[in-house]
Amino acid sequence: MELEFQVGSAVAVEAPDEMAPAGVETPSAGTTAIDRGADLLVRVLESEQPVAVSDLASAAGLPKSTASRLLSALERRGLVTQDGERGRLRPGPAILRVAERGMLERNLVEIARPVLAALSEHTGETINLGVPGAGGVEHLLQADGRHFLGSGQWVGRTVDFHASANGKVFLAYGRALAPAGASALTAYAPATITDPAALRADIERVRRTGYAVAVDELEVGLAAVAAPVRGVSGEVVAALSVTGPTVRMTPARIGELAAVLVKESGRLSARLGYIEGGASAA
Repeated sequence: MELEFQVGSAVAVEAPDEMAPAGVETPSAGTTAIDRGADLLVRVLESEQPVAVSDLASAAGLPKSTASRLLSALERRGLVTQDGERGRLRPGPAILRVAERGMLERNLVEIARPVLAALSEHTGETINLGVPGAGGVEHLLQADGRHFLGSGQWVGRTVDFHASANGKVFLAYGRALAPAGASALTAYAPATITDPAALRADIERVRRTGYAVAVDELEVGLAAVAAPVRGVSGEVVAALSVTGPTVRMTPARIGELAAVLVKESGRLSARLGYIEGGASAA
C-alpha cells in the first residue's frame, strides 16, 4: 500500500504572512516552517492514538501537502513514525529512546534505594549508583556512610570514565568509549591511568573479575570499587560502587567489599528483571 506521504521530500518553506500588523516582527520563512513542524510534532505526542496526516493538517490549519512534507522531515529524524499500513503517525524511535531512559532511571532509583541503604549500613561507607552519560559517569543516587570521614556528595556530579571505578565498569561492558590517545586521558591524580595500553589492561581485569577498582585515581586519598548492574536484556544499565578514604579502603578491605558488592549488584540486577544464564524476565 502506498504511504500517505513521501519520505525524503523537501520540507516546504512557506512565505511569511503578507498582512502582518504594523510594528509586529514577521517570522522568516524558515522559522515559520520550524514552528509548523514543531506544532505537528506536539500534536502527535499529545494524541492518545496514532493520528492521520489529514487530521493533523486540519487541526493545524495547514494544507495536507504542507503537513506531509513537514512530517516527512520529522520521520527522517526519527521523531515520528508511521503506524502500520494505514499511515497514521505516532511518536518515533528518537522520542521513545528519551522517554525510555527517563523511565528507566526513575524506576532504577526507586528499586535501588533499599539496596544502597542496606549496603551503606553493612559497609559503613558511601554507596553510589551511577549511569553512563555523554560526558562521563552521572551519579543518580547516594547513601552516605556512618563515618565522619567520608567521600562527599556525588549526586549531580559527572566524572570521567577512565578515572573512576563506576566509569571503568561502563568501559569494560561497552557502555562507554575511552578517549583515543594518551593526551585525551586527563590526569586527575598521580595514579590516574593515562596510558591507553594500561587502561585496556585494567578494563580487561574488570571483565575477568566482575568488578572495577580505582585508588588515588580521581583524587589522592580516595578509593572506590564498583560492580555492574544489568537490566532485563542483560545490558549493563548502571554501576553500584562503594567509596571511601584509602585509610579504610585498604587492598584487603577492597577485596572484601568487592565480594559483597558483586553479590548485591547481582540482586539488584535480578530485581530489574535480569536472569543470569537464562532468559530475561518479562
